[in-house]
Amino acid sequence: MKMNTRKLVLNAVLLGIGLVLHQIEPAIFGVKPDMTLIMLFTIMIINKDDYKACLICGIIAGIFSGMTTSFPGGQVPNVIDKFLTTNISFLVMMAMYKVPFMKKLADKNQDFIVSNVLMSLGTAISGFIFLTSAQILVGLPGNMNLNMLFAAVVLPAIGINLIVGVIVFKVIHVTMKRVSFQS
Repeated sequence: MKMNTRKLVLNAVLLGIGLVLHQIEPAIFGVKPDMTLIMLFTIMIINKDDYKACLICGIIAGIFSGMTTSFPGGQVPNVIDKFLTTNISFLVMMAMYKVPFMKKLADKNQDFIVSNVLMSLGTAISGFIFLTSAQILVGLPGNMNLNMLFAAVVLPAIGINLIVGVIVFKVIHVTMKRVSFQS
């Protein structure tokens, strides 16, 4: 499949924005939502027919998250997390687009529904994979176990990523429409 230069540039810009936002964003109630993850899911919806582009962006998002992580030893778990999350989320996304009721919806409504699911379910998958790989590779901080960290960090991040992700997705969708971007 031939990669469109416009899509390459858009993917790079979105990943760059995600990197910068992830670096400068403050923790909200002790939780730092992963803006690279939000941008990754947006990129996946834009490139829904191009698995290779999604996978490459997932690996890059993992490297970017690893560069900006505040989790001790979280560099490698971030790459593992984004790689696996991209693959699982891509399968979920493809399955959703094949559901009969989804085929009846207009394209923008399909993408909006899929973005909501990916922002919430994808964040849960990402958090679980990250914490599991961190536990195996470097250990979890303090006396916390996987369940405690999932409840304390990942569950609030799901809500934050869903809210922020829906807003970001809408802004990007409207912007693409206004500049006549063909996806």
